[in-house]
Amino acid sequence: MIVKMLSILVFLALTFPPGLLAQPRARTVSKGVVYKFDFGPGKIEPGYKQIMPETVYTPEAGYGFHDDSLHAFVSAADRGGQSALNSDFCTSNSPFFFSIDLPEGNYRVSVTLGDADRATTTTVKAELRRLMLEKAQTPAGEFVTRTFLVNTRTPTIAGGGEVVLKDREKSYESWAWDGRLTLEFSDARPTICALEIAKIDNSKTIFLLGNSTVCDQPREPYSSWGQMLTRFFKPEVVIANHGESGETLKSAWARGRLVKILSLMQPEDYLFIQFGHNDMKERGEGIGAFTSFKSTLKHFVAETRKHGGVPVLITPMQRRNFDETGKIVNSHGDYPEAVRQTAKEENVPLIDLHAMSKVLYEAFGPEASVSLFSLPEDRTHHNNFGSYQLAKCIVEGIRANKLDIAKFIIADWHPFDPAHPDPLDAWDFPASPRKTLLQSE
Repeated sequence: MIVKMLSILVFLALTFPPGLLAQPRARTVSKGVVYKFDFGPGKIEPGYKQIMPETVYTPEAGYGFHDDSLHAFVSAADRGGQSALNSDFCTSNSPFFFSIDLPEGNYRVSVTLGDADRATTTTVKAELRRLMLEKAQTPAGEFVTRTFLVNTRTPTIAGGGEVVLKDREKSYESWAWDGRLTLEFSDARPTICALEIAKIDNSKTIFLLGNSTVCDQPREPYSSWGQMLTRFFKPEVVIANHGESGETLKSAWARGRLVKILSLMQPEDYLFIQFGHNDMKERGEGIGAFTSFKSTLKHFVAETRKHGGVPVLITPMQRRNFDETGKIVNSHGDYPEAVRQTAKEENVPLIDLHAMSKVLYEAFGPEASVSLFSLPEDRTHHNNFGSYQLAKCIVEGIRANKLDIAKFIIADWHPFDPAHPDPLDAWDFPASPRKTLLQSE
């Protein structure tokens, strides 16, 4: 155990300069740079760049419809009228992506949606399918401007070093690290008139760190609660998801994920930590829930506090393992209890997703609970519906702990009881065009 811990400390010492883990950053405020885009063939609003269906992203231009999307189906129309921004738009009957090169940071994104002649319904996701706007609807002749916050990042760590990315993060997950912001527009009739993007430095950040049940899953049918949590906050909080498939506490530390977060953390930012699924598979002398896992978890808590942040511990959600009586059987051993003990001993807020997911799965039962998961044979990873329900559990955990970020939860939030989840037959959510059959934790 001691040898393993020393090897990790040596890695950190060689990779990151002294002092990087020691000093919290002061929160600053800046006006930021504003990027403005006017979609459609009509009059161009002064100060805006015109975007047409043929405006395809290139590194030289630094913005445009992403060629990885179904941009060939994007069309445009001009309805005339006095407003240059509202009179024209781009739309499609298929999901499409728009990308813009941006430095790492947090951004305030405003989208103007609507059509003078027809009703519109637009869902917006960012980067790797983070849900930002769900079914923004406008009747014919009406327009709405909606705003949300998005985090972008690169592997580089301020002061030296960088996150050690997995091969998948360099390929089909590269949008999470690529130095640009990508927005996905979809639903029954996604229609965008204008887009404004401004860099901000004064937002409160919720950092997420965990495994595949937390991370930004890149492709359907997989999804995580971290991708859905963005849906439930006002544009005063930004969520930065640093989770990754297959990670344990130890590997997230060794790859520099924690150090990356700490290098960005400002006073009173949050770090939500959820591990256990993969940690329980580790073997070796001194490895265990109440030994290596618990001590490493306490280190994460201490480092977060040293940087002025607020740690929040989350127990791993259950796997879909039912007994003959229709009750969920714990398959995580002592790991959930180790998280609970650490929270109590270190006086850290605890969101007991292990307990809430048991209630949630049992509310559906052995057969119907399949509707929460990515594939019928998958007992760990969730689909969009399942991750949406779990994200609501996280929100309720925030409220139950009376965290100060609870005041930033959306105004139309309705209390959620996992014993009475949303009905599946009322679920209507647009899938993203990128799909996979890969499975991993």
